[in-house]
Amino acid sequence: MKLVVVSAGLSSPSSTRLLADRLTAATLGQVDAEPEVIELRELATEIAQHFVTGFPPARLAAALDAVAAADGLIAVTPVFAASYSGLFKSFFDVIDKDALTGKPVILGATGGTARHSLVTEHALRPLFTHLRALVLPTAVYAASEDWGEEGLAQRIARAGAELARFMAPAARDAARAAAPDVDTAAAIAPRSLTGAITSADPANGFAVVPFEQRLAALRAR
Repeated sequence: MKLVVVSAGLSSPSSTRLLADRLTAATLGQVDAEPEVIELRELATEIAQHFVTGFPPARLAAALDAVAAADGLIAVTPVFAASYSGLFKSFFDVIDKDALTGKPVILGATGGTARHSLVTEHALRPLFTHLRALVLPTAVYAASEDWGEEGLAQRIARAGAELARFMAPAARDAARAAAPDVDTAAAIAPRSLTGAITSADPANGFAVVPFEQRLAALRAR
């Protein structure tokens, strides 16, 4: 099995990479897998080139292929402006839209203050849900004061155990089979400014009833 770790830390060493390494160790303590770490700071130029040209340079293409082929993914970003970093978002902007479908993912983030601890829920989780990944329940945020604390170690261990469990072939295949095969936004029927969707239509998939007609029907009851 293959475990891919994406770290968006900008310095070397960085707390982001440290958290990524600890999540990796916690996962590998529960499952036999081959780890591969992708340092996004080393791919920053290639990611920008991809946006401009539409074609990924060789190193970036290899990283994107590794993520797509992974049995499990760990994704860790520093917090910039109360959200994920631009480099982190840019990498997942250029990944194939189906690459993460049903793939189990641990989310992690680092920051200087505990005030940003919900970034994993408000920013990261919606992003990976949109990409149809299997986002595991335990996300790990590490503020500066968390390092060395027992609570952080416990969260890391719990997250690693969750990822290891879902990397097992049976669980992974079941998750991918259950993943939707259409984009969430595309699955939402369009709304009319003057109508309300009330029922399925075999021909079009939905039926629009004008509000006036709906209101008249309610008044007649």
